[in-house]
Amino acid sequence: MTSESEADTEASDRALRAVFADAAHDITPGPVPLAEVRRAGRARRRRREAVLTVGCAAVVTAVTIALVQTTSSPSAPPATPPSPSRPAVTSPAPPVPAGGPTVVAPGDQVKPADGWTLRLTQQGLHMSGPDGYEDFSDSSQEGPPIPDFSHYSHGGFHVGVYYAKNAGRMELTGRDGTRTTATLVELPGRPGWGAWYATTPYRDTGAPWAGNVTLYDTTGKAIAGDSP
Repeated sequence: MTSESEADTEASDRALRAVFADAAHDITPGPVPLAEVRRAGRARRRRREAVLTVGCAAVVTAVTIALVQTTSSPSAPPATPPSPSRPAVTSPAPPVPAGGPTVVAPGDQVKPADGWTLRLTQQGLHMSGPDGYEDFSDSSQEGPPIPDFSHYSHGGFHVGVYYAKNAGRMELTGRDGTRTTATLVELPGRPGWGAWYATTPYRDTGAPWAGNVTLYDTTGKAIAGDSP
């Protein structure tokens, strides 16, 4: 039974194929639509070209943006080379101004050195020293007032009266070149005279002090003395 059914089925299939083959021989194929095929091909090419163009443009834009960011980003400023050091300029020291006299009240006691006392009055300089020494120097000056001074030395102590309206300082210079600046004292009102004193190194050789004494005005000019 099975063999007969399979045989019948194959026979039916062969009959159907024969019918289809005869029907196909009677069909004439239509013309190939070449124009449509060409248009479809060109459309596909244009789509591919557009995709490629857009992709290339995107790549170019990205590269351009990267380059712009790289070139426009602020770079570190170049290191400024250190300026060459300039030698220090040393200005010359200004001249030391004259100290000028110290003003004292009439009768005030000034103790310039051990055992010595000085007092200025309107009449002149009163001095007292060791061993009961007493002396007085009159402040009056005969004739027109001119810069001048008196000098008394006792060992290393020097004292005297000066005459000058513009006294600035007094300096003692020893034989060995040692310079000592004296102290000037004067009464109020710049009376044109005053007292001076100083202490210098002293060797008890029995010989009097040898050196130069110079009086300077307030401008530093020597106006009286043994040497400028």
